[in-house]
Amino acid sequence: MTDGTDKDAPKAGGPPEPAVPPVPTVEHAETLNSNDLHDLCDAAEAAIRDGGGFGWLKPPSRHTLEAYWKGVLLIPERVLFVARLDGVIAGSCQIHKPPRNNEAQGFACNLTTNFLAPWSRGHGLARQLIEIAERYARDAGFRVLNLDVRETQRAAIRLYETLGYTKFGEHPYYAFANDRYVRGYFYYKDLAPLAPEANSAPQEKPS
Repeated sequence: MTDGTDKDAPKAGGPPEPAVPPVPTVEHAETLNSNDLHDLCDAAEAAIRDGGGFGWLKPPSRHTLEAYWKGVLLIPERVLFVARLDGVIAGSCQIHKPPRNNEAQGFACNLTTNFLAPWSRGHGLARQLIEIAERYARDAGFRVLNLDVRETQRAAIRLYETLGYTKFGEHPYYAFANDRYVRGYFYYKDLAPLAPEANSAPQEKPS
């Protein structure tokens, strides 16, 4: 006989089931459906309020934000990447390609508008977002990736330097926020280092 209980069932008061960690992903976004656009605007608003608004000091109207993201998708020289946490867009960055008439600097592109909503941090998305953008730039044939950042974005600066970006300059009047000027830092990363023989000076041929 049995007492009607399931021996395999968890006992009352036992340890809780371990929480499933959220899944971070990053993708190149060529289109945005209505839900994605809504989530991207929400993430941007949260980042702007937190002080990382890629230019904005306070959130613009939702219409303005939606128009901005739709416009990004229409510009051939801009490439949008979105970061998701469990499928919900939590941040983004962009690669800006040089115009075709700028042949002298056609080897370099810019990493811009890099942000994450505060609620999504701590899951490796920031690093993953940059690494995916770097891979795209490298595969597209770019040799150098440039970026600039406010001095107040300390976590972003630490990450850039950890990922091998080299600081090459500062601008004391980079931005104006909270009634004061904010210094800006400028970085670059060599995506395709030259082979040792390519870096060496040409040897003169014996006469």
